[in-house]
Amino acid sequence: MAFIQIIEFKTKNIDGVNKLLDEFLVKTKGKRTASRAMMTKDRDGADTYLNIVEFPSYEDAMKNSNLPETAEIAAQMAAMAEGPPSFRNLDVVRVEDMG
Repeated sequence: MAFIQIIEFKTKNIDGVNKLLDEFLVKTKGKRTASRAMMTKDRDGADTYLNIVEFPSYEDAMKNSNLPETAEIAAQMAAMAEGPPSFRNLDVVRVEDMG
């Protein structure tokens, strides 16, 4: 079953966060298990962002979480954030192609 994790955080330094994410992509090429990610900005919340990451399964998400590079980027992002992130862990139960 597909799995999605949503990480919500606040930062005034989204350019720094994007730089960290670019570095993470290089460092984890061939190792990461995520299939897709989207960074979104909340129009109703100042400096609020949601990173939506898709995985083939919960087990794949946990493998990705256990990468040393994941712990490293989480610590670096926490230093740039205003408070701790919040996480939503979602099993995908239905998908519709609306195109």
